[in-house]
Amino acid sequence: MPADLAPAHAGKAARILYTSTDGRWNSGILPVSGALYLPKGEAPAGGWTLIVWAHGTLGVADPCAPSWVGSNSRDRAYVDRWLEKGYAVVAPDYQGLGGPGPHAYTIWQSEGRSVLDAARTAVQMDKRIANRVILTGQSQGSGASLGGARLAASYAPDLKVKGAIATALVTSMPGSSAQAEANEPGDSPHYVIYRMIGGSLPDGSPLPETFLTEKGKRMLEVARTQCAPRVVAANENITMENAFAKPIGDLSKLLGPVGGMTSFKTRFPLMLGTGLADELIVPARQEKAVRSICKAGNRVSWKRYDGANHSDTLTRSFDDAEMFARAVAGGQRVTSDCRSL
Repeated sequence: MPADLAPAHAGKAARILYTSTDGRWNSGILPVSGALYLPKGEAPAGGWTLIVWAHGTLGVADPCAPSWVGSNSRDRAYVDRWLEKGYAVVAPDYQGLGGPGPHAYTIWQSEGRSVLDAARTAVQMDKRIANRVILTGQSQGSGASLGGARLAASYAPDLKVKGAIATALVTSMPGSSAQAEANEPGDSPHYVIYRMIGGSLPDGSPLPETFLTEKGKRMLEVARTQCAPRVVAANENITMENAFAKPIGDLSKLLGPVGGMTSFKTRFPLMLGTGLADELIVPARQEKAVRSICKAGNRVSWKRYDGANHSDTLTRSFDDAEMFARAVAGGQRVTSDCRSL
């Protein structure tokens, strides 16, 4: 990876290609792009613990893949803090983002496989990386991290996943109230259009253009080729009200809940983080997901951050995330907050 795209504390930064399994269209084995970062200095006895970093929404077009163009400043700083603390980091772009085929956007079955196969690749590539894995993700990546956690025992039993971290929860679980489900994430039509072209329309549905006005078709064109549709939406006055040819409620029913996931129980603890001023994924919706995850019998450490908006949640959560990672990597038991909810 070019030096100007690498985090400051990376002793090595490399673009990688690895194979994963299509979790949406059942097309079999396919290549996925990503990045591998190693910390500076010598590896400790037993090797570096591996952090798998699952990024939030960046777009669905190939040029939005962070291994191609580098991470945004917030994400790069987040990865850099893990490196500074002495962890190796692998960062998948996800299926179809930077690789062949469409990007399966917020489809946990696909993103979870991309996450786990990235970890497998990192462990196989460098013997200094321990088979001691922590999954972590923000927003869209929260679904990827929890998808990896859900699939770990069945899809990657060879991996020693010790814990999973998910902040700004996009995941929707069974048992969520109708009111919370109505508060779907996002404040711009591009999020809905990402889902339309990213696998959430049921197979056999009409083309996405069928559901869009002329303004919506303009947003579709931008979403397929660019990584800054919010700017275009603002400049061209494309809104949730004028982008769709059908009522958004009807379209939402067709797409299903964002990040919809069936109940699961992991063999390792989870840390979940919610910004109480999150403007994109309302805290009440996130709380419903936390309660459902607890109800399934998981051990959950739930951190809430006063005044933290959607983006702030990732930055504010780092110290708690690193403490959690250190504990689970060392075999310490994590206290669950589920009983107090």
